[in-house]
Amino acid sequence: MDKKRKYALLIEAHSQDLYRYALWLCKDSNMAEDVMQEAFLRAWKSLDSLREAKAAKGWLFTIFRREHARQFERKQLQYSDVESMDTLADNQIGYDDSPQAFALRAALKRLPVEYREPLEMQVLGGFSCEEIASILDISASAVMTRLFRARKKMRQHLGYESTPDLGVVGE
Repeated sequence: MDKKRKYALLIEAHSQDLYRYALWLCKDSNMAEDVMQEAFLRAWKSLDSLREAKAAKGWLFTIFRREHARQFERKQLQYSDVESMDTLADNQIGYDDSPQAFALRAALKRLPVEYREPLEMQVLGGFSCEEIASILDISASAVMTRLFRARKKMRQHLGYESTPDLGVVGE
């Protein structure tokens, strides 16, 4: 198979999943599209390094994550008011504005990045623990631990699980 055909199949197969993840990570559709374009360009340039087709999704997401990190190295963040962010969220296709979805998003934002990222990759990207481990460059057992802790913290934030009592001893 020639390089152009291989690339076209790769993009066709994974662009929707990558865009969903990009939009979630960037919180801005324009930035998500820009980072995706840069990631696709890097993927084209290094396509010969992709040996196994079944590793393509993880390989592409790894390229995206690195390109996303590069964006923060190169650019100063532009600050906007909260109202414009709410408008952006409302305009997204398929945006769920139910109270349950709002509570889930709020709880997810409260998670530390090391727990939130693997959970997002599993839920939004559909990655297995092994794929997440490869992308994040950590062990599969570390991914499982982080996913367990992320879910536990989510349950606590949502009120489904009580937090340990931190009262004074002897009371």
